[in-house]
Amino acid sequence: MCETCGCSETGSYLIKKAGQNGSDGKENEHSHTDGYEHEHPHDHTHSSYHNHDNNYLNSTDENHQGQRILKVGQDILLENNLLAERNRGYFDAKGIFCINLVSAPGSGKTTLLELTIERLKKKLPVFVIEGDQQSMLDAERLAKLGIPAVQINTGSGCHLDAHMVNKALKSLNLSDHSLLIIENVGNLVCPALFDLGEARRVLIMSVTEGEDKPIKYPQMFRSAQLCMINKTDLLPYVDFNIEKAKENARIVNSSLEFLEISAKTEEGLDLWFEWLLNHFNKILH
Repeated sequence: MCETCGCSETGSYLIKKAGQNGSDGKENEHSHTDGYEHEHPHDHTHSSYHNHDNNYLNSTDENHQGQRILKVGQDILLENNLLAERNRGYFDAKGIFCINLVSAPGSGKTTLLELTIERLKKKLPVFVIEGDQQSMLDAERLAKLGIPAVQINTGSGCHLDAHMVNKALKSLNLSDHSLLIIENVGNLVCPALFDLGEARRVLIMSVTEGEDKPIKYPQMFRSAQLCMINKTDLLPYVDFNIEKAKENARIVNSSLEFLEISAKTEEGLDLWFEWLLNHFNKILH
C-alpha cells in the first residue's frame, strides 16, 4: 500500500474498453485483485531515467548495546521498473511512440487530447489509455472520435503503474507504427514515481496553477521531457509569469523543453503537433 498517497491496499482496478458507435463501454470488462502493491517513502528519479541498484546499503548504525547493525535496502519500485522495461521493449519492437501525459486535475489534458486526436488520426494510427479513479467519461468522450480507447479505473489509487498499462495493452490490439497516448490520473505527486514504459513524459501545467508549481512538485518536473503551459488565453486575467515558471522548472530540470499553448483558442498547437510527429518519425528510422 502507498503509505504516502492512500492507494488501494488490494491493488484492485478495472480495465474497460471504451464503446464505439454508442456502446455503453461494458465490453471486455474485467477486474484485477492480484495484490500488486507498492510504496514509495523515499525520493526517486523516474521513468527510463531510473538509476537504482537492486540492493544497496543504507547505513551502519549502533544500537544501545554497542552492536553494529547493517541496514540493507531493496528498490521498492523494482517490480514496476522491470515491467516498464518490458512494455518499452514491446513498443520499440512494434515501432510505437508512447507518451505519458501527466498533470494536476483541471489542467486541460483531455481537451488537448481531443484536439490532438482530431488533427493526427488521419495521419497515423492513434490509441489511448485513459486513467481515472472512477467513471468511463473521458474514454467514451475520446472513443467518439473514432479511435480505440481503454479506460483504467484505479479506484482509490492515485496513479497508473506499469502493471496496469501492460494489462490494458492486451485490450487495445495496437498496430505497428502507431501513437499511444496514456493520460495518467490527474496528480502531480505519485505518477512521477512510476515508469510506464513510455518514450516521453509530457507534463501539462496551466497558468491558473501558479508559477511556483515546479518548486512545489519537483519530482514531476524533473521526470518530464516536455512541459506544456496551457490556458495562455487567460494570462490577462491571472497573476502568472511564464518566464518565472520556466525559470523555476529549469532549477529542477535544466533540459526541460517548453511549449506555450491554449487548448481553447488552439494557439501554439501547431508546435505541439510538430513535436509529436517529429518524435514519431524518429522511431521509424
